Amino acid sequence: MPTATVTTAGRSTEAPARRAGSLLLVLIAVCTAVTAANIYLAAPLLPLIARDYGSTPSAVAWVASVAQFGYAFGLLVFAPLGDSVNRRRLVAALSLVTTAALTAAALATGTTALAAAVLVASAATVVPQLLVPLVAQRAPADRRARHVAAVIAGLFTGIVAARVLGGLIGQAFGWRVVFVGAAVLTAVLGLATAYALPREPRHRSGPLFAGLTTLPSVVRRSPDLWRACVRQAGMYGAWSALWTSLALLLTGSSYSLSTATAGLFGLFGLAASVVAPLAGGFVDRFGAVRVVRSAYLLAALSVPLFWLGGHVLWALFVAAIAVHAALVASHVANQTVALTTTSTPATANTAYVVAGFAGGATASALAGSAFGWWGWGGVCAVAGVWLGLGWIATSVRR
Repeated sequence: MPTATVTTAGRSTEAPARRAGSLLLVLIAVCTAVTAANIYLAAPLLPLIARDYGSTPSAVAWVASVAQFGYAFGLLVFAPLGDSVNRRRLVAALSLVTTAALTAAALATGTTALAAAVLVASAATVVPQLLVPLVAQRAPADRRARHVAAVIAGLFTGIVAARVLGGLIGQAFGWRVVFVGAAVLTAVLGLATAYALPREPRHRSGPLFAGLTTLPSVVRRSPDLWRACVRQAGMYGAWSALWTSLALLLTGSSYSLSTATAGLFGLFGLAASVVAPLAGGFVDRFGAVRVVRSAYLLAALSVPLFWLGGHVLWALFVAAIAVHAALVASHVANQTVALTTTSTPATANTAYVVAGFAGGATASALAGSAFGWWGWGGVCAVAGVWLGLGWIATSVRR
C-alpha cells in the first residue's frame, strides 16, 4: 500500500510537469517559426523593393545575403552566451532589438539603410539557437532528436511563411507592411517565450564572451562536430543558393509570375515541416550518419531537377520538395550530433549554425552574381559545387 501510494503520487506530479514541458516545447517551436522568418523576409520581396527604389531585382539581391551574414555574426557573438548568462533576459533583450531593427527596415529610404536594418535584425534574431540547446538538455535521451526536430519543424515553417505570406502581403499592401507585421509578432512571441522559460541559475566565470574565444578549440577537439559543421555548410549553401534566387527566376522572363504567385511557390517548403519529425525518429533509430548520407544523395538529385525547372515547371515542383526534405533531414541529424558531442552544447551549437549560415550566405551571394551573368543555370552550378565541397571535404579527412 505505501508503495502504491508513492507511485500514484509520483505519477500525479509527473503528469502536470510533462504537460507543462509539452506546452513549453510548442511555444518554443512557434517562437522559432516567427524569429526564423525574419531572416528570409527580404528574399520574396526583392522585386517589390527594387521597384520601390527604381532598381532591378538582381541589383538588390545582395540584401538577402546581408541577412544571412548578419545572422551568422549574431550567432557567433550571442549564441555562446547560452552556456553562461540568464537565458530569459537574453531572449527578451534580443527580441526587443530585433523588433526595433525591423521597424527601421520598414522606414528605410534607400537600399543601404534597408540593408543596415536587416543586418541588425538578423544579428539579433538568434533566439532559436539559444532555445535548441535547452530543448535537447531537457529531452529524454531516447527522444532527443525528436524534440530537436520539433523546433526545427517550427524553424522551416517560419521560412515558408516568410516566402508565402510575405509575398502575398507584400503584393497586396507593400513590402514595408511585411516588416511592420514581423516586428509586432517578434515582440509578442519573444517576450512571451522569455517569460515562460524555466529559471536557471547561472554562475559565469571568466569574460562574458569567453565562449566565442573557445569556438576554434571546441571544433578542433571534436571531429564529429567538425564534420557536422562542414556537411551542413555544404547542404545549406546549396539550398540557399537555389531558394534565395528562386523569386528572380519565377518573376523573370522564364515564367513572368507576380510576386504573390511566386511567393505561393514557398508552400512546397512545407515538406520540411513534415519531414522533420520523421527525420528525428530515423536519427534516434538508425543514427545520424546514415540520415546525412541519404540527405546528401537526395539533394544531389534535386540539382539537375532545379536546372530542368528553369524551363519545365513540374520539375521545379519536384526539386523544391526534394531539396527541402534533404535539408531538414541533414539539419536534424547534424544538429543532434552538435548538441551531444561536447560538454558545452551552446558553444558547439554556435559553431555548427555559424558554419551552416556562413556557407549559406556565401553561396547565396555567389548565386545572385551567377544569375546576373549566366542565368538560372549558373545558380544551379553554384548549388552543385557547394554540395560537392561539403561532402568531399569531410570524406577525405578521418
